[in-house]
Amino acid sequence: MSLNLETGYKSVLQRQSEAVSTLPLGDERSPIVVIGTPAIVDGFDEKCLQQAVNSRLAPGVTGLVLNPDAHLGYGAPVGCVMSSDSHIYPGPVGVDIKCSMSLLQTDLDAEAVADPATRRALIKAICQRIPTGPGKGARDVPKSHDVDERIGIEVATQGASKNVLRKLGIPTAWSGRCEDAYHRGPDGTSDSLAHRLGQLMSRRKLERFPLQARQLGSYGGGNHFGECEVVRLSQDPEMREIGEAFGLQDNNVGFLSHCGSRGFGHTLATHQFSNLKSLFKKQGLAFPGGDADLVYAELGSPEAYAYLCDMAMGANFATVNHLLINQLVLEAFQQVLPGTQGTLVYFISHNIARQERDPQGELHWVHRKGATRAMPAGHPELQGTPFESTGHPILLPGNPRDGSVVMVAKPGAAISAYSVNHGAGRAMSRRGAKKTLDQQAIDQDLAQHDILSNCRRYPLDEAPAAYKDFHEVLRSVKSAGLAEEVAQLKARFVIKDSSDPDD
Repeated sequence: MSLNLETGYKSVLQRQSEAVSTLPLGDERSPIVVIGTPAIVDGFDEKCLQQAVNSRLAPGVTGLVLNPDAHLGYGAPVGCVMSSDSHIYPGPVGVDIKCSMSLLQTDLDAEAVADPATRRALIKAICQRIPTGPGKGARDVPKSHDVDERIGIEVATQGASKNVLRKLGIPTAWSGRCEDAYHRGPDGTSDSLAHRLGQLMSRRKLERFPLQARQLGSYGGGNHFGECEVVRLSQDPEMREIGEAFGLQDNNVGFLSHCGSRGFGHTLATHQFSNLKSLFKKQGLAFPGGDADLVYAELGSPEAYAYLCDMAMGANFATVNHLLINQLVLEAFQQVLPGTQGTLVYFISHNIARQERDPQGELHWVHRKGATRAMPAGHPELQGTPFESTGHPILLPGNPRDGSVVMVAKPGAAISAYSVNHGAGRAMSRRGAKKTLDQQAIDQDLAQHDILSNCRRYPLDEAPAAYKDFHEVLRSVKSAGLAEEVAQLKARFVIKDSSDPDD
């Protein structure tokens, strides 16, 4: 690559518009597309950009996009989109396979959660049903839905099938509000997943599976959360109409969730990384950019087949995990506020590789790591779904203080491989946030915004100040022509993992 990089990658970025730049590679390959206003791009770490270059130059990669939330990750940056027609990459999926967002809409008016005492009761009712934190499962709370190993196997191999949802007490109609209700093996069947799961169990690679199955219906640690919201539809008539078509109700209470495939997905992913790294060393293959986390498998190979099976099983687990969480949240609301009705608006992932058909009809494997799909009305991937004529909901979390949004894609999203960022993106490392942020100031800030939490002390590494300016990130998305706001979500309380939970 013949680039003068004495002053870093940012010095060779070519700005195309206020929020779109390109990073040329000095050869015949298409440049990296960078989404972000100058203020956002100035905040990119050079190591993050180096990861992006390593990923773009890796075998079989045909395109790479950096979203405004991009930051340093394992192998590939968090907040990137990577396309390939010949290779599958575990790195640009990550260890939390199909980490996702979901949104439940209730029929409750905002005034129903105005009283802090009511919100405290809701927090308690939710935490009695949904455990939080690494390793936690149904046994750790009194009112969860216990899941045994047998149902866990069905979840991993069938996803959100009607049979699985009925057994778990989840409305079967909710499967139609999922980006993907289920995933199959590379041969298009669930039998291949059952066979793969049996192999892993016989080889004692999943000894903790009975315990991991009981993590269905739970939040993990870190940036996973549940958040009670007040939904405020856009004042723009077109966007408001789309929001109503999505099932959003203005000034009513919603609930936003962020989590993934829990310990099961993590186990599958770490085994895959280990196996592929060992294979690379055994065969003397060079790691792209010298980074062992950028291992890959060529499509059609036994290694790719095994990875796609494992990714599908982790993705199935994540899907049902979200649906069960939403059912448990609804049950908690019904306990505190009898008669509450609710329905799933949408479930959408941001750590997954999907084979997608572009508007020209060609199929590509699109890896989204900390990125979520953004397909506008008429996109071929939406044919036959409830969102064919509107585009699907994009669930974009910011932070409790500054809010979150629901968006819908515009045709301009073609420039980003029909993707947008999955949130604000970290501005500080977890260690840096814990060392530099003031606990009292963080807690007072949330209190001043009348936002309650299940934590005695809000986790410093998850404080709004640890993340990028959400308003500038959102401005980047809109200015780049990728998507428009349909609704804003205002937080009323937050469920997080905490080592010091409130009683």
